[in-house]
Amino acid sequence: MFIHVVLFEVKPGEVAKYRKDSLMWARHTKKAGGFAAYHTMKRYGFKDQYASVYQWAKKSDHDRFMRKYHDWLVAKSKAKVKVLGYYNLKAIDGLENNC
Repeated sequence: MFIHVVLFEVKPGEVAKYRKDSLMWARHTKKAGGFAAYHTMKRYGFKDQYASVYQWAKKSDHDRFMRKYHDWLVAKSKAKVKVLGYYNLKAIDGLENNC
């Protein structure tokens, strides 16, 4: 499993647009091969920080999607956000409990 996280600073007046943009991205990723899940998250203990978290079967699935759609989706996004970091994670152990 491969997880891609983008950490953003989103000012209060932009949060609704950011969430709408995030769901637009998620709708497109949902159609991509290897896509598993998407989450929008608020970072605890940090003002105005949000993360977009994408889970993929393999890094190559993510890379293929990004090559094809990244620039186009950035151009369609409306929220003014500041990227604070990109994080690429590879699962090495896992346990899930559907809650």
